[in-house]
Amino acid sequence: MKKITLFCFATLTSLLTPLCLAQGSVDNDEKAQQQAFIAKHQALLPVVAVADMFFACNRQRHTDSYDYQIADLVNKMDKGQLAEKLSNCLGTESLQSDTALNFGLIGCFHSQMISLDQKKYDEKMSELELLLVKLPREQRQKTLTKCVSEQALYFVK
Repeated sequence: MKKITLFCFATLTSLLTPLCLAQGSVDNDEKAQQQAFIAKHQALLPVVAVADMFFACNRQRHTDSYDYQIADLVNKMDKGQLAEKLSNCLGTESLQSDTALNFGLIGCFHSQMISLDQKKYDEKMSELELLLVKLPREQRQKTLTKCVSEQALYFVK
């Protein structure tokens, strides 16, 4: 399990680019706060990405009988357990597969659109699924990186 966890989170850390904050003239305390914020944000990026992937994968494939919420996966579940659940859900597909990438996008956009009424949510998710077929992998990867980075801001405490 540790091998899966290390691989899963190391791979995602290398795939996701960290958020860059503008550096102005700030005092040492503010710089320390910014650096702490950046460190927390960077640490959350792979966790949020794995949570998004597992959330969408589990919703489609029903590998786990519990209907998890992304916030619970990020805030409450052990990273090793989360990685194991994603690995089980993906089966023989790798973390770098188009399927895993698409699951990540579906999970991330689910978080962004959850406040919409059901009809609008369903419309937007249908549009997203159509776009996933058309967009090249590089564009989907950039979109996931941006989406997860923005999503992780919510979880930084």
